[in-house]
Amino acid sequence: MFTSHKRDFLGRCAIALTLGSASMLGAHTAFAADSTMKSVAVTAIVEHPALDAIRDGVKDALKEAGFVQGKNLKWQYQSAQGNPGTAAQIARQFIGTHPDAIVGIATPSAQALVAATKTTPIVFSGVTDPVGAQLVSGWNASGTNVTGVSDQLALDQQIELIRRAVPHAKRVGMVYNPGEVNSVVVVKKLRQLLPKQGMTLVEASAPRSVDVSSAARSLVGKVDVIYTNTDNNVVSSYESLVKVGNEAKIPLIASDTDSVKRGAIAALGISYYTLGQQTGRIVARILKGEKPGNIKPEISEKLELFVNLGAAKKQGVMLSEDFIKSAKEVIQ
Repeated sequence: MFTSHKRDFLGRCAIALTLGSASMLGAHTAFAADSTMKSVAVTAIVEHPALDAIRDGVKDALKEAGFVQGKNLKWQYQSAQGNPGTAAQIARQFIGTHPDAIVGIATPSAQALVAATKTTPIVFSGVTDPVGAQLVSGWNASGTNVTGVSDQLALDQQIELIRRAVPHAKRVGMVYNPGEVNSVVVVKKLRQLLPKQGMTLVEASAPRSVDVSSAARSLVGKVDVIYTNTDNNVVSSYESLVKVGNEAKIPLIASDTDSVKRGAIAALGISYYTLGQQTGRIVARILKGEKPGNIKPEISEKLELFVNLGAAKKQGVMLSEDFIKSAKEVIQ
C-alpha cells in the first residue's frame, strides 16, 4: 500500500517521463522538419544588371520548383565586388556552411568555387567558355561535382549584327579585361573571324573597371564601331563607355540586351533572367537528388534583338527600318 509520499514521488516521476517523452518527440519533429530544409549559396563576381538578373532568375525558378526562402530553403548571396581574391574567400566561406548546392555567377566566381571543393555541388552560370575556363572537361556530363549553363554566343551572328547596324564598319574596337577568360576567348575568335568579313579588330585593355573609360578613349579615331562582350569589368562600368561613344560618335554594339537600355545602339543576346531560370532548374534537380556530374552543361540559345534609337542618334547612326522592325524591343 502506497503512502502519500510514495504516491507523490511516483506521480512526479510519471510527469517527468511524460515531459521527457514529449521533449524527445518535439526534438524528433524539429529534426524531421530541419531535414527538409535545403541550402543554396549564390556568389557573383560583381553586381551589374545582367548578373543580377541571373541571380533573380535562379531564385524564382527554385520557388517555382517548390523551394521557398524561409520555408524550406536557406538562401545566401554574396558579391565579390569585382575582386578575384574576395571571390576565393567567399567560396571558402560558403563551402564551410555545407550547402546543398552553390551557384557561381560569371567565370571568376565559378573558378574560385571549383578550385575550393571537389565535393560540394557547383552550378555555374553566365560563363562563356566553361571548358576553356577549366570548369568542366567538355560539354558532356562531367562526372564531377560541376555542371551549369553557358551564355556562349555564336560570334558569326554578332559580326552579322555589326554589319547590319553599322554597314560601313571596317575597324571593330573591343574593350576587355585580359584577365577574364570569357573575354580572351572572344578576342581570339574575333581575330580569326573578322578578317574573313573584310574587317579588323582593334583591342583596348581594361584590367579594372576604372580603366574602361581610358581604354575606350584610346580607340577614338581608330575604330568605326565598338563591340562589347559580357566582360564584367566593362559591363559594370558601361556608362563610362557610353559617354565616350556619344562624345566621339562611335556606335556601340553589345552582346547583352541590358546594355542597350544603358546606351548601346543594339544587342543580339540572351535574356539573363531566362538564363538564371534555366540555371535554377538545374539547381532544383540537384536539391531533389540528382548528381551534378550526371547533368550535361547547357547553353541558352534563345536570342533577342534589342535596339535603342536614342543611342543611335547620339552615336551618329541611322538604323534601317527593316533592322528596327526585326527587334523584340525598341527603346526610344
